[in-house]
Parts: sequence; C-alpha cells; structure tokens
Amino acid sequence: MISAQTIKTSIEELGAITKVELCVMDLTGDVVAATSDKDFLDVSIITSFANSPVDSQVIGDVHLFKVLDDGEAAYVLLAKGDSEHAYMVGKIGVSQLQSLIQAYKERFDRNNFFQNLLLDNLLLIDVYNRARKLKIEVTAPRVIILVETGSVGDSTAQELLGGMYGNHSGDFVTAVDENSVILIKTLSKGQHYSEVQKIAKTIVDMMNTEAMLNVRVAYGAIVDELKDLSKSFKEAKMALEVGRIFYAEKKVNAYNTLGIGRLIYQLPESLCRIFIDEIFGDNEVPDDLDEETLNTINKFFDNNLNVSETSRQLFVHRNTLVYRIEKLEKSCGLDVRKFDDALTFKIAMMVISYMKYLEKSK
Repeated sequence: MISAQTIKTSIEELGAITKVELCVMDLTGDVVAATSDKDFLDVSIITSFANSPVDSQVIGDVHLFKVLDDGEAAYVLLAKGDSEHAYMVGKIGVSQLQSLIQAYKERFDRNNFFQNLLLDNLLLIDVYNRARKLKIEVTAPRVIILVETGSVGDSTAQELLGGMYGNHSGDFVTAVDENSVILIKTLSKGQHYSEVQKIAKTIVDMMNTEAMLNVRVAYGAIVDELKDLSKSFKEAKMALEVGRIFYAEKKVNAYNTLGIGRLIYQLPESLCRIFIDEIFGDNEVPDDLDEETLNTINKFFDNNLNVSETSRQLFVHRNTLVYRIEKLEKSCGLDVRKFDDALTFKIAMMVISYMKYLEKSK
C-alpha cells in the first residue's frame, strides 16, 4: 500500500493548485493526510459512508468519495466546498490516488515476481501466467547484472541503480539479499556481450563517483526466455564468486570469460590437494609469496615470459630479475622462464587461492 507521505504530497499539490481543502481517511475514520488541520466531518459519518454501497455522497459542503482498490474501498477522500468545482477536484483526486495505488501494487507485484523467478520459486505455468498479468514480455533478450555492494542494509546502491536503469523500458532493479542489487537488463536484438560489459563498467564508475561505493559487478549469460533468468542469475553469482577468488583486481567479471578459474572452482578440495602435492612434492609450497616476488612473477606473465621487457617495466636490472626467478625456482622447483613450468605455476597459485577460500568458508 502507498505511504501516508505519498498521499499527503499528492493531495497537497492538488489542493495548492485548485484551492480546495482535501482530506484522506482510512475506513475507520483516522486521518491519513490532509491539507489543513480542520475537522471535516464526524468519524461516525465517515465509517457509515465507507460501509455504504454508494461511491460518493455530499453532506453539507463536504463531498465524500471512495478510493477503490480492485473494486474495494481502501480510503475515503473528502473535498470541502459547496460547488461543482469541489466535486470535480474530488473526482480528480480519487483518480490520482487510485492510479498511485495501482502503480505501487504493480511495482510490488513485479518485485515479488522477479525475486521468486530468480530464486526458482515459481512453476513454469505460473511464470507465464503472472508475466502476462504484469504485462512483462516473455520472449526478449535479457541478462542479469549482479552488483555486490558489501554494505549490509544500505539502500543507496539500489536507489542509484534504479535511477540509472529502473525507468528504462523493460529494465527492472531488485534485490534478493542485503549485500547485493540485481539489474534485470533488457537488451535490443543487436546488443551483445560487449555492450553488457560497457554497462557493467558504467555501473562501477557511477557507484564510485556518485555514492562512493567500491562495488564488484558480475553478469551471466544473455537469455531469450523469461523463464531462463534464474539460470543467468546463478551464472552471475558464480562469476562474482570466481572473480573474488581468482581475479581480485578486476571489478567486472563475466560468466563467459571466467577461463581456468571456472574449472578450478568446480574441483573438489581433495583433488586440489593431490594436485598441489604432485606439483611441489617435498619443495616449499609458495603459500604466501612476498609482495616483491608476487609483483615480479605477475609482471613476467603479463609480458609473455619476456625477461628484458619485464625488467624494463619493473625498473630493475635484467640480472636482478633473473636472480629473483632463480630464487623462486630453488624454493618451489619450477622455472617460470619455461612455458610448461610457468603454466603449472600459474594454475598452482590459483588452486592455492581456491583452497584458502575453501578454508575460510568452513
């Protein structure tokens, strides 16, 4: 149901324009909102009118109107004035309030529908029936964009995202937990993942500049059927989790670009331990590399194992870089200058990160 503040704002604007005193009461005669502090009528008259079969009535200089919700009385609107002008203003007020009730109900119903749809709480027949009732197109390209705010109970992100996309045709913003916000983005037939990536980056930038929120964003696969949105939601959740474990430096992660991280994420812990033992054996497992070594190896990989280019970007002598690489080789038995060893080391580091994640999750 709409809030008392919304009703008050609505009748105050109408009263200011028309110069007619207005009051909205509930069916028990309690004032919900009014444009003045004057008493319009006795409470017993209001309750009697609310229970009567008529939709409007005039008592003295006060016009009474029922505000209906699906054919049932929800409020009583009073317009004070003995002229046709007051009657006309009252009818306009009723129309305005009934439209607000419908809009708020539709918004709530849509929110409830999408939440249950994403959580797989609806039967297939219910999906189509409720979509038709809520005037939601069943076949259209859509994608779930998941925004992790990290701020429990903070509605700023949802309000900002709603302002950015909530009013767009076919878009909808909702939430299924306290830490994240979901954008159900409807795409045109010409839009592909490159456009979704741009939207995700825009969300990160806007959240940072407008609300000072350091968010992470992930999105699932583009689906053409409304019933498949839950699949895209699960994929977005997985992309967010995989990104947090393996690609912490990235603010946007897409399900279709998770690469090796997707494979490792689905491995059982026992298999991960066997792999680490097999690779390193009696050598030291590089569990916690110092920042200098980690930065060196990452830069070395970024430059496709090119020693000269890596030493130039790190502003160190070539021999210093070689010394660091050889020091790593002595400790773990892998020479990252060789492609096979570099690949093994990279995967091993990702597996170790995954095992740390599993340990923290216990």
